[in-house]
Amino acid sequence: MTINMISGRVWKFGDNINTDLMLPGDVHAGSEEEQAGAVFRANRPGWLNEMARGDLIVGGRNYGTGSSRPAARSLRNIGIACLVADSINSLFFRNCVNFGLVALECPGVSAAFEELQIADISLDDFTVKNRATGVVLKAQPVPEHLLAMMQSGGLYPLLEKQGYIAPKAKSAPTAARH
Repeated sequence: MTINMISGRVWKFGDNINTDLMLPGDVHAGSEEEQAGAVFRANRPGWLNEMARGDLIVGGRNYGTGSSRPAARSLRNIGIACLVADSINSLFFRNCVNFGLVALECPGVSAAFEELQIADISLDDFTVKNRATGVVLKAQPVPEHLLAMMQSGGLYPLLEKQGYIAPKAKSAPTAARH
């Protein structure tokens, strides 16, 4: 089942947010859990304690510039429901598709929101509405097959669901650290 409306609290990030900020180099070889725990620690210390699952990121121009690190996976793993930015770096956009993070380009979105306002995003008509001001913007439509990959959790879960690859083996739970 696909969700065609995403609503959530907005966290704003500026222009040229690079993948090093989302996935710092010192945790690049770490577990997905370690990587998720380091998201934005350099430029927004404590942010992970403020945000909640289902929140949204509104970015400026060229969001996700930098390396091909799987930073989109970390954003998905911390519970970001959607990324909407004035523009998204093409490599980062593809990683959003591959790792199952709904991402939309929407010119003017960064100027249309203040932090912590609520955004309503329709994936039926690709509109982004600021609930507080009533401003509605038109996002760039995402091709149906790419949107399906994002909404299915990414490329591998979609291929598993369609029977093209075997399901990923479940890992054993890790012991709690004291």
